[in-house]
Amino acid sequence: MTGRGSGKPAADGGLARHIPVLVAAVVDELNVRDGTLIIDGTFGAGGYTRAILARASCNVIGIDRDPSAITRGFDLVEASAGRLTLIENKFSELEAAANGEAVDGVVLDLGVSSMQLDTAERGFSFRLDGPLDMRMGGAGPTAADVVARASERDMANIIFLLGEERQSRAVARAIVKARAETPITTTTALAEIVGRVVRGKPGEIHPATRTFQALRLFVNDELGELVAALTAAERVLKPGGRLVVVSFHSLEDRIVKTFLADRAGTRAGSRHAPAAAGSPATFKVLTKRPVTPSEAETVDNPRARSAKLRAGERTAAAVGKVQAPALPALPSLDDILRGGRR
Repeated sequence: MTGRGSGKPAADGGLARHIPVLVAAVVDELNVRDGTLIIDGTFGAGGYTRAILARASCNVIGIDRDPSAITRGFDLVEASAGRLTLIENKFSELEAAANGEAVDGVVLDLGVSSMQLDTAERGFSFRLDGPLDMRMGGAGPTAADVVARASERDMANIIFLLGEERQSRAVARAIVKARAETPITTTTALAEIVGRVVRGKPGEIHPATRTFQALRLFVNDELGELVAALTAAERVLKPGGRLVVVSFHSLEDRIVKTFLADRAGTRAGSRHAPAAAGSPATFKVLTKRPVTPSEAETVDNPRARSAKLRAGERTAAAVGKVQAPALPALPSLDDILRGGRR
């Protein structure tokens, strides 16, 4: 799974120029107008921000946890004549980035960027030999740390729940066996270990795709960050403000869909989990079905193939005490570094 100008799982390790996904739809759904303030929570290469600034005389706050993305954006800051502010931070901190100001739009483009995939030393790609890093920012434990310390049980759970890998137990067993002989510190070493267990077929995704995806999601706490960002957007958007999210994976899309349905009061309950009642709707769902790329866009940008765009419009209702979307039951990164559960 890729993202941020990407999308097709099979392209997770391939080289490709950065092309923002569904950019016209994103700008349309944001309803960009003169005088508006938009938060681009995943600045990346600045594709969405450029399109937003070009649409109207508006202002953008761009956020990215990757310091290299911020550095690459300096030229755009200068060219924007004061209309763009860049902040190095996680998008879960977008409320702090707004600095008390209500905003007209928030856009999140989930996943890993083409630039990150195509830089071997970042360790995101199994097709490029590099250190097993996968951190979107510059701090914290790496994927190699997780691979070295996780128990077989925790490793299997991470790979199954975040990578949806059916052979997760066999992969975890192979990793634990291999690391007992030699530390697993490179992308190619891990890919080879997974490839001996998960057999690929012509035309299918690379055998290591799901394992690499799972580790990246876990190392960066991407699902937890997403939930935090959605609830932060709910707090900073003014009435009529728009939330637009582009996702590339079923887990992410499910979280966004559930969040908007819950906040709009449109999600049906069940006898096991009855629908909440009494809370005023804080969002109106704008996309009854997700917006997906056209055939022409996927031909031009194969990584866009799995992209789904969902959007909601903030109502005037105050934010109440509502439950956040549920996340997979995983060990914490701290637990992993302590050896986890055996």
